[in-house]
Amino acid sequence: MNIDDFQKATGVSRETRDRLSHYAELLLRWNHAINLVANGSLKDLWKRHFLDSAQLLPLIPTEGPDDVVDFGSGAGFPGLVLAIMGAGQVHLIERDERKCAFLREVAHKTAAPITVHNMDLNKVTPWPVKAVTARAFAPLSNLLPFAAPFIDQGALGLFLKGKTLDDELTQSSKEWRILADRVPSASDPAGCILRVRKLGHDHSKSD
Repeated sequence: MNIDDFQKATGVSRETRDRLSHYAELLLRWNHAINLVANGSLKDLWKRHFLDSAQLLPLIPTEGPDDVVDFGSGAGFPGLVLAIMGAGQVHLIERDERKCAFLREVAHKTAAPITVHNMDLNKVTPWPVKAVTARAFAPLSNLLPFAAPFIDQGALGLFLKGKTLDDELTQSSKEWRILADRVPSASDPAGCILRVRKLGHDHSKSD
């Protein structure tokens, strides 16, 4: 997939396409220095990273708070892509200072509406947002404790997951009651988006 194919698949405007193209150029330049993504994935950058991220946009609620929170943003997937595509004010939470510098540089060059939080997730105070996202961040058992306070306040959880999802759900169900469904991935036949609507901590299973 190239940028033309990406534009056809997503229907983004010429302006948005140009901003995402600038993002891709910066990613290629910075990746030599701080290893933002695996080098092998750069061969199919527009499908593996940009389309994989962009497919979340239609799933994000259009009502409610304007904010979206992205856990472990890394190189900006999916949060920075979503911000450029108009998802709202996106908060990127990333503990690596060098990656935060990259995210700020892309935001500066593309006028992306983001806020970069250079901190660990356990230092974040949850607030009402419309969605919380994560990609290649952590297994569900590690992710859900951080997502739960946001989802409890009405956020929709949108988590990009691969072929290990069944095992992750089995493990997580030992402590959590999860109301969720799966949306097939547009970029990975073996992947899906886990759309989490409600979470409950099952104390009877953790005792």
